[in-house]
Amino acid sequence: MTSDPLEGHWPTRPKGWRRVAFRLPNLLFRIGLGPLFGGRLLRLVHTGRSTGLTRETVVEVVEHTPGSSSWVVASGFGPQADWYRNLRVQPQATIQSGRRYRLVTAYFVEPEEGGRIMARYAAKHPRTARRLCRYMGLTVDRADRADRADRADRADRADRAAESYRAAGERIPFVRLREDGVPGETLPPGGV
Repeated sequence: MTSDPLEGHWPTRPKGWRRVAFRLPNLLFRIGLGPLFGGRLLRLVHTGRSTGLTRETVVEVVEHTPGSSSWVVASGFGPQADWYRNLRVQPQATIQSGRRYRLVTAYFVEPEEGGRIMARYAAKHPRTARRLCRYMGLTVDRADRADRADRADRADRADRAAESYRAAGERIPFVRLREDGVPGETLPPGGV
């Protein structure tokens, strides 16, 4: 396993009311209100690496093509997040997306692919991508600051922003969750 490029700089786990707020989506999934999230969040049910007990958390979907059997999620608390470490030991898990449950296997994304994933995510969700990077202590260029600039300057800013998101994505741990037993689908090169 490679060393953590943000060692000591990942966000700390929430405490107090923030912890309650972070856990609220899990409760909403449990009572059948998962569809409220419109596919942006999924509930991950996995096995604890030390205890062997069932654990669950809600994570944001960074990439998913409707109709596909693959979801990409990011560990906003870095490689030390419990769910991430649990999947490293036991990659088989269950996800709940909306009201549907699926058996999945976790594949850990290489940094270069993580950069491409983050660049695509930032293009689709610029505000959320900016907040995610800021929360994680990563600096990114903003393409939207050149409202009055000429077209060439805007294109240059957009290129710099995409490259900065790509660089940030290379530092974020991404996991591809692929549904088990789906016929006709193969993993892309590199197994992610």
